[in-house]
Amino acid sequence: MQEAIRLTTPLGKEDVDKLRIGDRVLLNGVVYTARDAAHKRLIQLIEAGESLPFDLDGQVIYYVGPSPAKPGQAVGAAGPTTSYRMDAYAPTLMALGLRGMIGKGKRNDAVKDAMRTHTAVYFAAIGGAGALMAKSILKAEVIAYPELGPEAIRRLEVENFPVIVANDAHGGDLYEEGARAYAR
Repeated sequence: MQEAIRLTTPLGKEDVDKLRIGDRVLLNGVVYTARDAAHKRLIQLIEAGESLPFDLDGQVIYYVGPSPAKPGQAVGAAGPTTSYRMDAYAPTLMALGLRGMIGKGKRNDAVKDAMRTHTAVYFAAIGGAGALMAKSILKAEVIAYPELGPEAIRRLEVENFPVIVANDAHGGDLYEEGARAYAR
């Protein structure tokens, strides 16, 4: 088995360009959280010409709404949510510099096209392993929309956060190619 690739955010185009589907990656640095409601608000800010709560350039967004933290933890369980609900918003965010997304499940063709156009990547996180994922989150701070509760935008500091490249910037799709490999 290939050794995991260690990457530190913010990600540059060269970081993303070398990734291929199936690569195991350990992310370090800062990752932001955002789900459906937060994505809708980000797009509304963009359409209104207003500033976003964080600079998208080179950043990674994790589609998660973590549960409340227990004493001594940054967050509670932090498993990924299904990504297709963010598909309508993702191309706009990638055009503004978003370099990576983390979630679970397939992405639509518009998102995959935007990944190729803007040199971005979609990482899959392990669904059902929220407690395990939370162990890699050292610090969490709500930076926007606290009224959304678990779906507020958070700035996470992560160390060796485990993900797998599901869609790369070259058009690779692990969901499609993996299914073909076992269709025989």
